[in-house]
Amino acid sequence: MAFALSNMQLESSAFQAHGAIPTRHAGDGDDVSPALSWSDAPEGTKGYAVICHDPDAPLVQKGGYGFVHWLLYNLPGSTTSLTEGCAEGTAGKNDFGKLGYGGPMPPEGHGVHHYYFWVLALDKPTDLPEGLDIVELLKQLEPHLLGMNRLVGTYKRG
Repeated sequence: MAFALSNMQLESSAFQAHGAIPTRHAGDGDDVSPALSWSDAPEGTKGYAVICHDPDAPLVQKGGYGFVHWLLYNLPGSTTSLTEGCAEGTAGKNDFGKLGYGGPMPPEGHGVHHYYFWVLALDKPTDLPEGLDIVELLKQLEPHLLGMNRLVGTYKRG
């Protein structure tokens, strides 16, 4: 993933930066996406995408992005927040092989994992098809990336 860190601020009403993600948002809980909000997007932002991945996953392939939990794109530039369990945007395919959000669920006994929620600001609106995987999504988005930032939460099973 190309990096274009910016001054955007990303937060959630569900958890603090580097804090524990509630079970409600985990795969072994209610598996509902957390509310997110962001501000200070780069000038010229016309669209957004959201990605959540776990770089601590034991199944990370060489050169991979970690275990992908959520790909959400085609969000208009007027968007500055997502509600819990949001229905906005277009869902990509996560590494569970499903569309939409798949919450944290590290292997039993694997300790604390870190979940990176990224918001990507784009210089144009997108109209990409449903079901893209991370590689295809980033191929489409990276040429239009103006800025990005992340919110990291943690989760430990059991």
